[in-house]
Amino acid sequence: MADQEKASSSSVSDSQTQQVYERPTGLKGLYYHPITQVSMLGLVCFMCPGLFNALNGLGAGGQVDSTTSANSNAALYATFSVAAFFAGTINNTLGARLTLLLGSTGYALYIGSYLAMNIHPSAGGFVIAAGAILGICAGLLWTAQGSLMLAYPTESQKGKFIGIFWSIFNLGGVVGASVSLGQNFHSEANAVGNGTYIGFLVLTLIGVLIPMMMADPSKMIRTDGTRVSTPRQPSWKTEIAGLFIALRDDPAIVMLFPMFLASNWFYTWQFNSYNAAIFNIRARSLNNVVYWVSQIVGSVSIGLLLDRHTLSRRTRALTGWTVLFLMVFVVHIWGYFYQREYTRGSLTEVKIDIYDKAYIGRVWLYIFCGLLDAMWQTTAYWIMGAMSNDPAKLAHFTGFYKSIQSAGAAGIWRADAVKTPFMNIFISTWALLVAGLLFALPMIHLRVKETSEGEETIEKE
Repeated sequence: MADQEKASSSSVSDSQTQQVYERPTGLKGLYYHPITQVSMLGLVCFMCPGLFNALNGLGAGGQVDSTTSANSNAALYATFSVAAFFAGTINNTLGARLTLLLGSTGYALYIGSYLAMNIHPSAGGFVIAAGAILGICAGLLWTAQGSLMLAYPTESQKGKFIGIFWSIFNLGGVVGASVSLGQNFHSEANAVGNGTYIGFLVLTLIGVLIPMMMADPSKMIRTDGTRVSTPRQPSWKTEIAGLFIALRDDPAIVMLFPMFLASNWFYTWQFNSYNAAIFNIRARSLNNVVYWVSQIVGSVSIGLLLDRHTLSRRTRALTGWTVLFLMVFVVHIWGYFYQREYTRGSLTEVKIDIYDKAYIGRVWLYIFCGLLDAMWQTTAYWIMGAMSNDPAKLAHFTGFYKSIQSAGAAGIWRADAVKTPFMNIFISTWALLVAGLLFALPMIHLRVKETSEGEETIEKE
């Protein structure tokens, strides 16, 4: 072995001893540092799902008619739901870097499809097909991302690493939204131009290249000197069985399923029923910028709370739960007073602009929507990370997370495509968020302890 991997013995707990390795120094040490690698992981998501979020955050994918966008998202999340369930298996077989590479390509295709529709308005079918392909790719990307993000940090760093990743990832939304705002600030149309889509496409293609430059996870050493356990690569049959073994060995994960289901449900109301419905393209673009900036604030703030070492781990979990519960009611009581003012039938071509008096309160609601989204996603990942340190098991957990999340998103985007009343979408969003928190509470009580399970396997000997 290389000299930096000289092993010594160190006690990591009263009952467990792990091998500790000397970390490399200099530029090599910087490259192989867990924060560097999780930052590169964040850049992949900055360029790919971050810009996808910026596009979706405009409402209707930047178009006037939301039907094609809603149907594309329904197809995307339907295939995402199926792909994500088995993506942990694929990630463990192919490795995280290749899985990330394959996953990122779908985002370039999706953004390119909107450019095609801007040039050829009859290309709506291509957009829907690209959405379906992206669903498969997204299942791969997000499962690999979740496995690495939760495996690289030590016990005490998980909230910090989630916050770092989420901040970089959401900068993609901020940059993409800023590009859109700059290009559409003086536009009198209600849809974005070709330049916006071209800019997004170029950045996304750059993101596709980043996984090839990331370190091999098997060579990674955490900051405490312990080696990262890489996912096993057994047979497909064994891995598929592992999905069900994960459920059997950790049935408490089922209590998080309603929380998972709610975690993408709210985007339909926020992006299409609110942002696209009542604002012009200039206001939609500015809303998009502040939404993703608020995501960064939300993820960092809740991450700091969840890693606050002066509190016990269970206290941190319950405090985070309480913050989410309060945020859900603040956002949705506030939103209800705006939603009751309009319906699909009452919408006109006259939209709210950034200089209108009505804009101020409504943009602040959108900021709070962004805060809630980031806090919800970060807390869900933190709770999963509190259940285990095993990357293979975490890959299955994140696969369940994305599968169930996407099943819900597919349903609600389809509901939007068939013109379900805005108020119905809004009330369903509110109710599901509350249900997700109520179901998660007993699971937090049962499974969040002062240390996660060790890097065990989920298979029985």
